[in-house]
Amino acid sequence: MLRLEHPRCRSHASHREGRTKHRFASFSFRSWLAVTLGVILGWEPSAGSDLWGSRPNIVLMLADDLGIGDIGCYGNSTLRTPNIDRLAAEGVRLTQHIAAASVCTPSRAAFLTGRYPVRSGMVSSDGYRVLQWAAVSGGLPTNETTFAKILKDHGYATGLIGKWHLGLSCEHRDDHCHHPLRHGFDHFYGLPLSMMGDCVPGGLSEKRAGLQRRLESYALVAALAALTLAAGAASRLLPGSWVPAVGATLAAALLSAASYFLGALIVHADCFLMRNHEVTQQPMHFPRTTALVLQEASAFIRRNREGPFLLVLSFLHVHTPLLSTEKFLGRSRHGPYGDCVEEMDWMVGQILDTLDTEGLTHDSLVYFTSDHGGSLEAQLGREQHGGWNGIYKGKARRSPDVLPPPVLWDLRKLSPLSSHKDLSPTSPFGTP
Repeated sequence: MLRLEHPRCRSHASHREGRTKHRFASFSFRSWLAVTLGVILGWEPSAGSDLWGSRPNIVLMLADDLGIGDIGCYGNSTLRTPNIDRLAAEGVRLTQHIAAASVCTPSRAAFLTGRYPVRSGMVSSDGYRVLQWAAVSGGLPTNETTFAKILKDHGYATGLIGKWHLGLSCEHRDDHCHHPLRHGFDHFYGLPLSMMGDCVPGGLSEKRAGLQRRLESYALVAALAALTLAAGAASRLLPGSWVPAVGATLAAALLSAASYFLGALIVHADCFLMRNHEVTQQPMHFPRTTALVLQEASAFIRRNREGPFLLVLSFLHVHTPLLSTEKFLGRSRHGPYGDCVEEMDWMVGQILDTLDTEGLTHDSLVYFTSDHGGSLEAQLGREQHGGWNGIYKGKARRSPDVLPPPVLWDLRKLSPLSSHKDLSPTSPFGTP
């Protein structure tokens, strides 16, 4: 969702209402978006235009795995999301807005660059469509042009708080070739990889359970080999010494130990927080994470209140494991997932309050969306840990969004087909 407020906008809110439909039908959504972004980047509007020429602050809020059917302004009457609903009431709600992919890494690459993720190599052909480990060498290439780079070149302070999931390093662990600071951001605080079910031992697993089954199978084979070799050596039915039997026994013990400690190793290796290039918390301490993310986002706004600034607040909510603090546990009618959605909505309200407190509300453009639809398959027993995509079944690519209308029109809903890629200045200006 995106809210654009300026004193001049409100005075034209209902101007020429009778001509709205006719004019909108002949107006290209992408052309309008290009004009809007031109204003943001400081380009002068044409003579007689009502588009305001100042450069607004930009706050982009990106949820993780939020279903289009999970917030009030998209029809959910059982989850309380008053702050997101307020954005929709004050802005424009997009009803046909499509994510570039149904999983995180390629969707976020397209969001930042305005290009299909296959063009930047962010879609794999082997079935692993997201980065699975913080230590992998893959990531968003540094030669990609992100909207953060463009805005930074136009004098914006740029910050990303929260989830990145577009790679970290290449040749060695400290080169940080895919780090957010290599892609136009001045400041980064958050999780280089992603919230994974494996970040909380004993919960939903995205890779630990499969790896443990494999290690346990290998351990069983090694143990059977050790018994066979030992029996053969003891009975002298097999030639040779006891060395192979001892080696197989050690292999079985090591594989069993690796399976037992795998969960803790994954938590330590993948679930950590960074501030710029420094690791600040490894592993993450989940009860404090929400407060730390809000603290960093609010501090960035206050630090750059003279503007202009770009803040990308990439929530860790509502991906599994569901990150709800004690204050929100048990509050919703939809279990842990509903609690997590309502806490995220509260966080949105905190950011809006910070803008109000700093006197930046009328000079700021605010956009809220999800990287893609809800994860229906995220279930623990009979308990649903993933979102609901409304009438759209499966791993949906539809995401809840709001964009501001041209300032002369009073529109509350836009239905033309659009995409996350359209948000980036690289998309309407010729980067396919």
